[in-house]
Amino acid sequence: MRVVVVGASGNVGTSVVSALAADPDVSSIIAVARRQPGWYPPKTSWRTLDVTTGDLVPHLAGADAVVHLAWLFQPTRDRATTWRNNVLGSLRLFEAVARAEVPALVYASSVGAYSPGVDDLPVTEEWPTHAWPTAAYGCEKSYVERLLDIFERDHPTIRVVRLRPGFTFKRTSATEQRRLFAGPFLPNRLVRPGMIPFVPDTPGFRLQAVHTDDVAEAYRLAITQRVSGAFNIAAGPVIEPHLLADILGARLIPVPRGILRNAVAAAWHLRLIPASPGLVDLTLRLPVMDTSRAHDELGWVPAYTAVEALLELLEGMRTAADLDTPPLSARTSGPARIRELQSGPGRRP
Repeated sequence: MRVVVVGASGNVGTSVVSALAADPDVSSIIAVARRQPGWYPPKTSWRTLDVTTGDLVPHLAGADAVVHLAWLFQPTRDRATTWRNNVLGSLRLFEAVARAEVPALVYASSVGAYSPGVDDLPVTEEWPTHAWPTAAYGCEKSYVERLLDIFERDHPTIRVVRLRPGFTFKRTSATEQRRLFAGPFLPNRLVRPGMIPFVPDTPGFRLQAVHTDDVAEAYRLAITQRVSGAFNIAAGPVIEPHLLADILGARLIPVPRGILRNAVAAAWHLRLIPASPGLVDLTLRLPVMDTSRAHDELGWVPAYTAVEALLELLEGMRTAADLDTPPLSARTSGPARIRELQSGPGRRP
């Protein structure tokens, strides 16, 4: 089996490539990334290509499956750039899959594509994917879901799988995730139990987390099994504020939604953090996902709990863990994070 992974150098992509490389049924992997990494896993050939401009068809020819992971979170202050990469780039890739006559397409959707939940009831894959509109991330994920609806209608012979994971963590993604969400001013030594003073007890604040390697296993199963449709991917337990406070050894303090959003908005406008207030709006309205279909039809069982995945990320942030790919490498931020500081939080260094 020959698999093409587009967006192979990031948090999820590196784990997907590793999982496929360990599968004896996968003979070769074409790993596509915008910038050449220094990481060379088995069975893998790298191709340097931008999904917004490059000719994708030659790289997809002869593939048994294509995995689409190419997604920009930054620059969060430039929605035109993320739209061009995330939405228009996805459209170009889907069209290339059809022209190359690839029989299977596996797409990285997200819990962030879902409409808000009702009464804290877990939602299945049938729940509407019309995300809260103030965050570019959710809008773009929802729009690509509509593009896939059209793609499936127009190309019924191509098997399409949509994986919708929760918050996805691993140790070697820590430097990238610190850069994307916390920015350059967070000292690594503060990311440890007992150093964070409080956790906000805000209505709607909760996380469904999953280890990146477990997400990669879901991709491997989606590629190698003849399944189609959407699958929710998350481990238990749901990380509620009281559990997060226990993990961090922090106090739990009631904080209304408006105050939390205004605090993030102030830091955002002062260019102290890259995470926008719209992302707070989205996060506080995410539903809890029911993962029964992934267990029953994919046979997917996570090896890590959500707490273990989060603890691994925190340990990685304390030690500045990274991997030799441009999205994950500490060198991308520059010495003393100088490139992050020069570009400003919320922009690509």
